[in-house]
Amino acid sequence: MMRKAATSIVLMVMVAFVVRAAFAWSRTAEVPRNAAWAVPFQTETGHIAYSLATGKGFASPFQRDSGATAWLTPVYPLLLAGIFKIFGVYTRAAFLVAIFLNIVFSSATCVPVFYAGKRIAGVGVGSGGAWLWALFPNAILIPFEWIWDTSLAALLAATLLWATLELAESARWRDWIGYGLLWGLMLMTNPAVGATLPVLLGWLAYREYRAGRVRMGRPVMALAAALLCCVPWTVRNFVVFHQFIPFRSNLSYELYIGNNENYEERRRGLPAIITQDMETLRYLRMGETAFMDEEKRKALQFMKTHPRRVLQLIRWRFVDFWIGVADPWRTFAETESWWIRGILLGNFVSAVGALAGMFVLFWRRSEYAIPVAAFPVCIPILYYVTHTSLRYRHPIDPVALLLLAVMIGALAQRMSKPGGAVQVSASI
Repeated sequence: MMRKAATSIVLMVMVAFVVRAAFAWSRTAEVPRNAAWAVPFQTETGHIAYSLATGKGFASPFQRDSGATAWLTPVYPLLLAGIFKIFGVYTRAAFLVAIFLNIVFSSATCVPVFYAGKRIAGVGVGSGGAWLWALFPNAILIPFEWIWDTSLAALLAATLLWATLELAESARWRDWIGYGLLWGLMLMTNPAVGATLPVLLGWLAYREYRAGRVRMGRPVMALAAALLCCVPWTVRNFVVFHQFIPFRSNLSYELYIGNNENYEERRRGLPAIITQDMETLRYLRMGETAFMDEEKRKALQFMKTHPRRVLQLIRWRFVDFWIGVADPWRTFAETESWWIRGILLGNFVSAVGALAGMFVLFWRRSEYAIPVAAFPVCIPILYYVTHTSLRYRHPIDPVALLLLAVMIGALAQRMSKPGGAVQVSASI
């Protein structure tokens, strides 16, 4: 009975939903009623959704009317705009529906984690990864704290891993086309995950070749389907901005946020961030295209003239990305919040576990090592160079926890058998 409950995907999803909903309910009760409904929408996502819902088009990421934008890819702002159209703009109902959908996305992520883990290393690892995700502090916090594409992106990323592993055994064209369409949805939701696309598709193509299916028609069709999903958005951006912008326009701004003249040599943390108000005024005055060109010029100039400082910033951002702060030991000791300590500890354990899990897979020469490792290796590179946030690593978190489960499973297997270390080595 206990084993059946521990491996029940329905129970995992239910527990994940309940703990997220309970956290959201408790946090909502702590926030002043008027602020709770409006403040979470005061982001670029919320502002663009407001513009869409009020008939002004995909525009104005800083709330003030500033014209068309390509600051974000369209999927989540369109979803949020739909919520505004049905339940009202910045209303209590819209807030609750947006949080509910985030919780559903986050809870449903247990499913691809379970089945991906089951294929990689058996039902024990699949169940372990799904339970870790169900109770992971970040996965409980983020659906409430960020009305953004973050929870949806985590679901899509985990689903892409699962689909990749399953597709390796399929020769059906519809499966490959569906895989490409899933990638198109991912790219139009959070293109940062696209850093894994060449690795995953390359791995699938290699599998096709190794199986004797020399023709690359299926991988090429999957890639074509993914790119086709991006064409309408890319064409719209070219018509509006007269530039090739396949996904987002804001890379230059993100680069400057993390590499700018506010750097202080004696500072113990990340560099000071230029105020958003100041940047917003410049954006409104210059327009999006000119603003981004200027941000790119300043960021590259800083990186060129301060190479040692840039390397130091990258090192800080590496720690910040994986732990949540650039100075985790001091933050852990000084904070009085056990919740923050839990987040920092969870981030640290999942990061170390991900590294150990990758080691286990490569040591055992698992055929799935490369696609799994692609997520924690490839996706963070962009953020090491630009800047970090707790939510930026969230699409990687399901895979990181799955790798942690792989590591735990390997340790359990080794400890359960006398002489297990020798047997495992011999089998390799």
